[in-house]
Amino acid sequence: MPLQVSDYSWQQTESAVFLSVPLRGVSVRDADVFCAENYLKVNFAPFLFEVFLYAPIDDESSQAKIGNDTIVFTLRKKEAVMWEALSVSGVDKEMMQRIREKSILKAQERAKEAIEAKAATRREDQKYALNVMMKIEDEERKKIEQIKENERIKATRELEAWKKQQRKAEEQKRTQREDKLHQQEKQIEEGKKLKHKSFPRNSTTRNLATKGRNSENIFSEKLKEDSIPAPRSTGSIQVNFTPRVFPTALRESRVAEEEEWLHKQAEARRTMNTDIPELSDLKEEEKNPEWLKDKGNKLFATENYLAAINAYNLAIRLNNKIPLLYLNRAACHLKLKNLHKAIEDSSKALELLTPPVPDNANARMKAHVRRGTAFCQLELYVEDNTSINEIFSWSLLLYKYRPTGL
Repeated sequence: MPLQVSDYSWQQTESAVFLSVPLRGVSVRDADVFCAENYLKVNFAPFLFEVFLYAPIDDESSQAKIGNDTIVFTLRKKEAVMWEALSVSGVDKEMMQRIREKSILKAQERAKEAIEAKAATRREDQKYALNVMMKIEDEERKKIEQIKENERIKATRELEAWKKQQRKAEEQKRTQREDKLHQQEKQIEEGKKLKHKSFPRNSTTRNLATKGRNSENIFSEKLKEDSIPAPRSTGSIQVNFTPRVFPTALRESRVAEEEEWLHKQAEARRTMNTDIPELSDLKEEEKNPEWLKDKGNKLFATENYLAAINAYNLAIRLNNKIPLLYLNRAACHLKLKNLHKAIEDSSKALELLTPPVPDNANARMKAHVRRGTAFCQLELYVEDNTSINEIFSWSLLLYKYRPTGL
């Protein structure tokens, strides 16, 4: 509960009321003063001063001074009469509440009107400033246009003067050319007269000159004919290839199997199935199985296994004799847990990787590893003893050629 302040003092004249309210430690920052026509309140925690005035006052011209632990009010009366008391008597709680609410509503309305008036004056000021700026811009634009017009007039005058000078210069050149032509005509007439006098001697010299030219042309044509070389004679060049030398000993030589493997690889590269409807929309490089294989390898490296399978499928449709296509597709199926398809592709790769030679040993090892891995994941440990045995035989190289790579 706030402490009501009752030890206040007041004086009056016919036009004003002077009220002094003592408050300990009061400051301008912490005191809350509310003044209306019939109501006055000062709130300074924990103190509260409230009075319902005897008669209405002019709250706009009234003043309050805070200092020395006291608030001094100068309240201007609306009517110049003496009050019988500072506050009205016989006021109950309901009436007090109505007076408070009425005073607060009036204060809010006046504050709203003041805000609107302030906004209106701000708009008027902005409008006035905008008009002033527009006038200044118009004046500046007119100045710029005037400067441009003056520059244009000056440039046109200079252009006209330059044109006159050009015309004068052209007239002078024309007169000079006419004088030169006239002099040349005179010289030509004088030359004709001299030619008529020396005509026989000039004709003989002209005949001799034409004969000399004809002899020079014949000599140059002979030189040109002599400078052309004769065509080369036909011949044939023989190319001999050195035979392939295998590093194995003679008793362990597998030359026949190596040659068979190389022959099968060459035939596999030559075979191409181009009668596929989907090939009509592909580029020439996309019709190459090797290009498709490299494309599938890149997609496998980015873990896009479905796209890699599509690339290998198209490459196999183009050429189904390349074992690496089946081997790489088996790795994709193994990643996607398509274990039966991985077994089929690994088995097909092993069929094409025959006869077993050192050149295809790496690919056969990968095929056995991938097929054996698929059987192990299917828990079919007895179905493929060959692949499981191959896995154990290649155990030292399994880290290097594990199924995660191609």
